[in-house]
Amino acid sequence: MFAFNETMDRAVLKPVAKGYNWIMPDALSKGVTNFFGNLDDIVVFANALLQLKFQEAVSTSARIVWNTTLGLLGFIDVATRFDLPKYNEDFGQTLAFWGVDSGPYFVMPFLGPSTVRDGLSVPVDWILFDPVFQDRELNVTLTLLVIRYTDKRAGLLKAGDIIDATAPDKYAFMRDAFLQRRAYLIHDGNIPDPDFTEDELFEDEDLFKDEDLFEDADDLEQDLK
Repeated sequence: MFAFNETMDRAVLKPVAKGYNWIMPDALSKGVTNFFGNLDDIVVFANALLQLKFQEAVSTSARIVWNTTLGLLGFIDVATRFDLPKYNEDFGQTLAFWGVDSGPYFVMPFLGPSTVRDGLSVPVDWILFDPVFQDRELNVTLTLLVIRYTDKRAGLLKAGDIIDATAPDKYAFMRDAFLQRRAYLIHDGNIPDPDFTEDELFEDEDLFKDEDLFEDADDLEQDLK
């Protein structure tokens, strides 16, 4: 599936993204990105509530209000200028919050890296929360999806070129980068170390009572002088 996605990207998605960047003025391209980011905030708001992150939910709801009104349906990101940060929450993170294991890593067609938990969560976000899929005709939904993912791919052109040029094993690089980023998002940047804890540091009461250790340190200091 990874090879399939790479072939499709080289043959279709990347050329379309390059053409999109070529014909779209920077300001308009930024506006489209902001528009879909505003729609994504609705997904973030719902999942923040499900994860009991009420401060995030309130902040995100304020982002939606300001960007939808003063920001002209989200084309202008005024909320960030009001010091309302953009969060990243989805149903995969919600399942992780409630203890659902990630399951094996795999690659989804077109959507790319995922895990069993995150892959199964995508339809939930789309069907329940994402406005793109809410009460729209199929052709309208497909048009919005094409624009959304074309804009997203266009924004990743430079990063993709760097990975292609520097990563000796692109599959392994993408897998590891995805899993690390998911762990970062799930734990809100505070990733626990499974091999070491603060409690373990102080389990040995004699750890800091080794006189020889301090004598060796004193000797080393004298030698350096």
